[in-house]
Amino acid sequence: MTRSKAKSALAPSLYQRYLERAIIQHGSIAAVEERLPQALSHKALTAIKDDRYLAEMTACVFRAGFVWRIIQLKWDGFETVFNHFLPIWVASRSPEEIEDMASDTRIVRNLTKVKSVQENALFILDIQREFGSFGRFIADWPEDNIVGLWAYLKKHGNRLGGNSGQYFLRFMGKDTFVLSRDVCTALCAEGIVDKTQISSQRDLAAVQKAFNEMRAESGRSLCELSMILALSIGPA
Repeated sequence: MTRSKAKSALAPSLYQRYLERAIIQHGSIAAVEERLPQALSHKALTAIKDDRYLAEMTACVFRAGFVWRIIQLKWDGFETVFNHFLPIWVASRSPEEIEDMASDTRIVRNLTKVKSVQENALFILDIQREFGSFGRFIADWPEDNIVGLWAYLKKHGNRLGGNSGQYFLRFMGKDTFVLSRDVCTALCAEGIVDKTQISSQRDLAAVQKAFNEMRAESGRSLCELSMILALSIGPA
């Protein structure tokens, strides 16, 4: 074996490089580990009622471009106004009722986003008819093509593209990476993508491939790997 080949064989893997940087930034492997999120099991995702999926969709839609804390403070009002997000109830509201809901001071008043709640209720009902429940649909989707699920949410849901769809999955417990600013910066630093705004199908495929390879090597979930990349950039 030549010296160059030996050096290449000993070079740390992509996963090892990200993990080493995260440890340097945060002081120890224990400090990194305690920050890592946990994905739910297939059984747990399936057991979640579809009204909770609609509730989290709604929270993500309303948080987009807004102060998250305000949505949290008003959340009891959201639960009341949307009748605890029962999909069949929300889907069956008349246009006049939707307008009344959009003017209710118990929630953040935004007619476009209130309409999106009804659209997403219809989306969930469509999924129920085909798969039995939205939870089963989410649980069954393979993590090695999580960007495909992002695309499905964007196409068939309402206002669930970009980070809204990604955070919806993360907060519900579906194993996914999230293209936060720090994650995109970390991906750029390794040359996996060449810009921090990742949206093209080519770049998304490259990112999915990198995460699949790191998952196969490390045995870690996508959400753990995503956080390790974010932590490799600096204190969070």
